[in-house]
Amino acid sequence: MTGRLNSAQPYALGLFRIIVGLLFACHGAASLFGVLGGAMGGDTVPTGAWPGWYAAVIQLVGGALVALGLGTRAAAFIASGSMAYAYFKVHQPEALWPLQNGGEPSAMFCWAMLLLVFTGSGALGLDRLFTARGESAERPAAKASAGEREPAAA
Repeated sequence: MTGRLNSAQPYALGLFRIIVGLLFACHGAASLFGVLGGAMGGDTVPTGAWPGWYAAVIQLVGGALVALGLGTRAAAFIASGSMAYAYFKVHQPEALWPLQNGGEPSAMFCWAMLLLVFTGSGALGLDRLFTARGESAERPAAKASAGEREPAAA
């Protein structure tokens, strides 16, 4: 059973990445465009307002990149940092525990994104597609270079 679970791990990680990225992007879209119920009771965050507007842009762009699996580690790192800032600057001064201060989404997104920094995109991500293309383009060049070196060494 462990072997089956281990073989499915990249796909489970890929699905986790997609769901977390979509949910994160939805928060940004709600704050920026007022969709999905909007931010703060259906309203939008004023353009350029610190830190709400910048956090919403990070959420929308970072969430979309994470969901697509494109630049996953960098996007997740920035997203995780923005959620750590949100938790410690906005929520934690109200009370110590996330359950008490309303910071559960910030804490969960912070740790989920931090996990993706260390695990990468898993399966089903554009990162893997571009990496596979890059490796296949390098292999013929490496073989040609190795072939040229062999006669010179002989």
